[in-house]
Amino acid sequence: MDGLKTQLCIVGGGPAGMMAGLLFARAGIAVTVLEKHADFLRDFRGDTIHPSTLDLMDELGLAERFRALPQRRVETFSGVVNDRSYRVADFSRLPTRNRFLSFMPQWDFLDFLAGEASGYPGFRLIRRTEAHDLIEDGGHVVGVRAEGPDGPVEIRSDLVLCADGRHSRMRARAGFAPRAFGAPIDVLWFRLPRRDGDPEAAAGRFGPGRILITLDRGDAWQCAYVVPKGGDAALRAKGLPAFRATVAEIAPFLADRTESIADWDAVKLLTVTVDRLARWHRPGLLCIGDAAHAMSPVGGVGINLAIQDAVAAANILAEPLRAGRVTEADLARVQARRMFPVRATQILQRVIQARVIATALKADAPFRAPLALRILDRLPFLQALPARMIGMGVRPEHVAAPARA
Repeated sequence: MDGLKTQLCIVGGGPAGMMAGLLFARAGIAVTVLEKHADFLRDFRGDTIHPSTLDLMDELGLAERFRALPQRRVETFSGVVNDRSYRVADFSRLPTRNRFLSFMPQWDFLDFLAGEASGYPGFRLIRRTEAHDLIEDGGHVVGVRAEGPDGPVEIRSDLVLCADGRHSRMRARAGFAPRAFGAPIDVLWFRLPRRDGDPEAAAGRFGPGRILITLDRGDAWQCAYVVPKGGDAALRAKGLPAFRATVAEIAPFLADRTESIADWDAVKLLTVTVDRLARWHRPGLLCIGDAAHAMSPVGGVGINLAIQDAVAAANILAEPLRAGRVTEADLARVQARRMFPVRATQILQRVIQARVIATALKADAPFRAPLALRILDRLPFLQALPARMIGMGVRPEHVAAPARA
């Protein structure tokens, strides 16, 4: 069995893992990232780059190269009820350098982070290699066992960072089980062509018994059709023509292109889960991102929280890692720093799911726009509040670990 030695082994090359890899490598740490796929070209749904992440690009001196990548900028988000649009969030009111959301294919974002990280001598990204077990010594995690294209490999490390998502295998191997809070919804994702003259760039469209979110991806609309938990089978049983008709009814401007949903393979189910670990760490191991807390798609903030976790981890752990003395107290500091934003965000998401989304899905007749939408639309200065929650989060992180590489 081949063996590798590194200071930090990151399992998972998603937003949390790649951002952590970049930041730790920049801080002079030897980093190995394990990514089970050969590339990042997969059907991601979380293509949102938030203002807080865009500000991180500025702080790292990467803004000019990042802005050269193809992307769509969105400054507002609206709710549409009974064909009436209500402005909900105005990102131009944020106290940040970048006052907009950016929509970019996630594979482009991950490729960008990997490319920037590869400029540091301590960074190594190993693709087509999947971690399947932990290496332990006296109750202390000292590395991972993985399977690569040439067979099994052991990676010994001073710290294992689990960033392998909401179905984290490493989390399970560590003996952690998240507490699930339940979610009353699931989401069907699909794309429809976008044309000049189409309406607002980002909106949630509410009708009796149905909700459709439309996000501008440039040449296409990324659409999220919300269904009651477990409602996917019943919807599919009605047939694809009925589904196309429902989409056209709630978003009439899309009626002339719903035929591009050629079959059910074009409609992907996201089973919504809201959960979190009570404890994110044990000696030699730390979970971040979805491995520590799965978020609802409400607000699209899961990626933002994952990236903020990575920044906090680098800020707190870079120096102890360099000194070769990462303690469990150091790992606990990361969790303590990030737990409040996670709890606060999940509470808000659960309230919105229960009081707004679930209520709309139960309606069987046209209904009035919720009071919150009407107030936000009438008082534009209040639109900074949801914009801040979505675009920045409860406790936005800033790069503090010095560049030493």
